[in-house]
Amino acid sequence: MSTSETASKASPFRSLQHRNVRVYFIGLLLSNVGTWLQFTATSILIYRINERATDAGLNTLFQFLPMLLLGAWAGGFADRHDRRTVTIWTQSALLLQAVMLAIADFGGFVSLPVIYALSLVLGVANAIDNPSRRGLVTELVEPAEISNAMSLNTTVMTGSRIFGPALAAVLIGPLGTAWLFAMNALSYVAVLWSLLALRRSEMIPSPPAPRTGKPVREAMAFVWGDPFLRYSFVVFAIVSTFAFNYSVVLPKLSDVQWGQENGYPILLTIVSIGSIGGALSTARFRVVGIRWYGILVTINALSCIALGFAPNFWVACLVALPLGFGGTGLVASMTGISQQKTSPEMRSRLLALQSVAFLGSTPIGGPITGWIGDHISIQWSLAYGGFLSLAVLPLLRRAK
Repeated sequence: MSTSETASKASPFRSLQHRNVRVYFIGLLLSNVGTWLQFTATSILIYRINERATDAGLNTLFQFLPMLLLGAWAGGFADRHDRRTVTIWTQSALLLQAVMLAIADFGGFVSLPVIYALSLVLGVANAIDNPSRRGLVTELVEPAEISNAMSLNTTVMTGSRIFGPALAAVLIGPLGTAWLFAMNALSYVAVLWSLLALRRSEMIPSPPAPRTGKPVREAMAFVWGDPFLRYSFVVFAIVSTFAFNYSVVLPKLSDVQWGQENGYPILLTIVSIGSIGGALSTARFRVVGIRWYGILVTINALSCIALGFAPNFWVACLVALPLGFGGTGLVASMTGISQQKTSPEMRSRLLALQSVAFLGSTPIGGPITGWIGDHISIQWSLAYGGFLSLAVLPLLRRAK
């Protein structure tokens, strides 16, 4: 191996040498297992009410609209305040939301309007939490290790998707959805413990950003002024809007197309297994390049098309692996690209813009995907996003 290749790659687990990183990731992993228990149970509960993909699409609108409206502002907020303190408050709010959802389900008065209202509460808390929680990771390691720590953060987040949906598939029958919501509420104790257990003396806090009155415009100008960031963000936003909505249609696709009523959590678990590979493959790079980024866009796009037209459930399970690899590797790469070119006082704002592109676009793509699945073709509701992703891929040639 050449010297340059050795310099560009290293152990994907090198950030775990830090005690704060280990403590934080343990709490985050346990909490996110509960999050995916709730996410999976909510999708199944919504589909069982009317058996329509459109209902799930509308739920994504309520859940992620706050990210679209508040996400960029939340990044500026996180850059001006202590990220650990903000994260403690937002994680407490998410705990309360899970408790309310469990009470509604146990009490027998859960309905689409109740679910939508609580999804809106979830969305507001997540919009504020996302840049603070992810920005906190950058304060746990030296600047040279930030890209690796962020990729491992993505690995932890996606690794929880292996256990969460799998547990949901096993437990939803004997326990019902309400107990899964209650288990999620309990899981937030783990992440709150990890936040309180961080050693302040070993952290590398970022200097608070000055109050300029235009933090969002500054971040957007920074991205637009760098061709590498500009075209990476444009492609990421389009792919996120139209090619990451499989949770909207997989419950119906599994039931109607492949005759697997409970196939959704199984497929989600397999996607998550592939996601681990995508995140760890990206974590090897000290500097994420545009070539690797383009490869991941291609893998994700082709997997969307193949999954939409899979002839049976077993082929769908096989295709779900590269779908997870390409999708999560793409998210981890975008995080690495944005953070390796960003000053400390702007990191949360760049993470927030990425979240707006990834999650804030869901209120647009989710309902469109659900409508296509109900009124045009359940297969094309997945495949169209893959074709759109391939169409914008040439833009990356300008990212120099």
